Amino acid sequence: MSKTTTTRDESVAQDELGAAGAQLSTAPLDEVTGGGPNLPSLGVIGWFRWIWRQLTSMRVALLLLLLLSLGAIPGSLIPQQGTDELKVQDFKDTHTTLAPIYEKLGLFHVYSSVWFSAIYILLFVSLIGCIVPRTWQFVGQLRGRPPAAPKRLTRLPAYTSWRTDASPEQVNEAALALLKQRRFRSHQVGGAVAAEKGYLREAGNLAFHIALIVLLLAFAAGQLFKSEGGKLIMEGDGFSNTLTQYDDFKSGSLFSTDELEPFSFKLRSFEGTYETSGPQRGTARTYKAHVTYTEGTDGPEKQKAIEVNKPLEVNGTKVYLIGHGYAPTVTVRDGRGKVVSRVSVPLLPIDSMGTATGAIKILDGYRDKNGKKEQLGFNAFFVPTFAGEGNGQMFSQFPAPFNPRLALSAYHGSLGVDSGIPQNVYQLDTRKMQKFKDAKGELLKKRLKIGETMKLPNGAGSITFEKELKQWATFQISQEPGSGWALGGAIAAIAGLAGSLFIQRRRVWVRAVRGADGVTVVEMAGLGRSESAKVPEELSALAESLHEQVPSAPEPEAADTADAADTADTAEAAAPSGKDMPSVNDVPSGKDAGGPDAEEASDTEEASDTEETAAPETAAPETPGKDTPDTDDPHPTPAVPAEGAEK
Repeated sequence: MSKTTTTRDESVAQDELGAAGAQLSTAPLDEVTGGGPNLPSLGVIGWFRWIWRQLTSMRVALLLLLLLSLGAIPGSLIPQQGTDELKVQDFKDTHTTLAPIYEKLGLFHVYSSVWFSAIYILLFVSLIGCIVPRTWQFVGQLRGRPPAAPKRLTRLPAYTSWRTDASPEQVNEAALALLKQRRFRSHQVGGAVAAEKGYLREAGNLAFHIALIVLLLAFAAGQLFKSEGGKLIMEGDGFSNTLTQYDDFKSGSLFSTDELEPFSFKLRSFEGTYETSGPQRGTARTYKAHVTYTEGTDGPEKQKAIEVNKPLEVNGTKVYLIGHGYAPTVTVRDGRGKVVSRVSVPLLPIDSMGTATGAIKILDGYRDKNGKKEQLGFNAFFVPTFAGEGNGQMFSQFPAPFNPRLALSAYHGSLGVDSGIPQNVYQLDTRKMQKFKDAKGELLKKRLKIGETMKLPNGAGSITFEKELKQWATFQISQEPGSGWALGGAIAAIAGLAGSLFIQRRRVWVRAVRGADGVTVVEMAGLGRSESAKVPEELSALAESLHEQVPSAPEPEAADTADAADTADTAEAAAPSGKDMPSVNDVPSGKDAGGPDAEEASDTEEASDTEETAAPETAAPETPGKDTPDTDDPHPTPAVPAEGAEK
């Protein structure tokens, strides 16, 4: 065969594979071919179209998604305004050089910054611009029919052939019924049966991208309309869902306090049990807050045990249990022995064993022995199970209150609460206070057991650690309107991605042509969206089932059927489990296959994804002759030996 003829045959094979693989995908042409961007002609409209094509391409969408992920990293590492103002201020005070730079870049409010919002909006537009045209193309494919069989089925990656005594009509009827039974969309066109399967691949791909849009919308709605607040409640106390009841509260820019769900609850008791032995000693086993709650303003009372990751939910508002601690009860008396205050003071835990610290503040009602009004302040340090002291400080060996201790140091003067500047309830501001001193002139300190009293010097009064030891719990009350949509979008994205990865779009053709000797030659071929072992395996199973209905014809005697033998050699019909069964052959790449390799076939079929389905009509079989020699074409028509053709 001459070089010119070989080149022409390869070009024809590529055209046939391109027609056979047309619209196996909805991806735009410039994406699947891997070529560079096609620059538009000069003009504003041309440049706008080019920019729009680049923005709506899949590679730009992936780049924007990567930028969005990278942009969220500073929001996790740097304190954010609106989340923790104290940490932001501490960072600015500590990093005097970096803080102004971060401020200009918007790193203290990443998720509301201009650059993050721009990436977010561009990604949203890119996904919509990518999905809409592909959706219409996919709808067109669902309404269309599989294309007609290529002229040379031997050029396809998976191929098999055999001879049968059944008529072509019987073969086509059996093949059509078999393919429909295997859930192929199939029909007869051009004297052959064309079938296609795997439409859920593109459906999953589109579902994945639509789910990403749902996630973006859900996250945006959650940030704009959310509300979140915290509240510390001691046993016996309650909470009503109004703005003034929160210890701290933050919300989205479009949230209104009128949207707070009306409900209330009361903390009856906190239940906490811990592992008493082994390597997990001290680990919580039971961690529950038993509450009584009411929906609305006058609803019936209901009981609920709030646990970690098991919140109380009231009409979309969720109440999470996030913390627990102890509130020692103390009684303060003035210099005349009058009870000034009896209060349970919540202390802030500092380790997993229940060690806690805080401040006790007596604002009003205290008078010294001379009747002078003053304010008292005590630094408090508490351990639920006293185990000695290290480096001059108490420590606890278990989080349950088996042997509690309360260490106090006393001050008197002005607490500074009237200055209008907010104070931390767990810290004592001693700048305007004086120390109570012991006999040595040092700061008065004492460790108290339950029931013990620390007397203040010079008849200034006393403070007693009472037997009542309350527990408290902290709750987070959240209202996130987009959380349900975000969950649904995430599930849909995973399902769509799984479908696009594991489902393969493929086509199968069956052609039956009666030869000159009256025997029908059956050809079957398959083509997939990408290289996969599933296509030849599936074609082999289909060929085996079809062969059972239209079995191979008996082999003719060699002396009388030389021409038929040549046809059989050309078709290469060798059964996988015997001489009467067909075999599926993966066409090798290069010149041995008489056409392009499998990778070129895949590239060609992908390049035709956006074209309309326009399959060529099935051409009549060609008999190789001296002008167009083609020894690789196992054609249904019996091949005449070369010497006989010359005669």
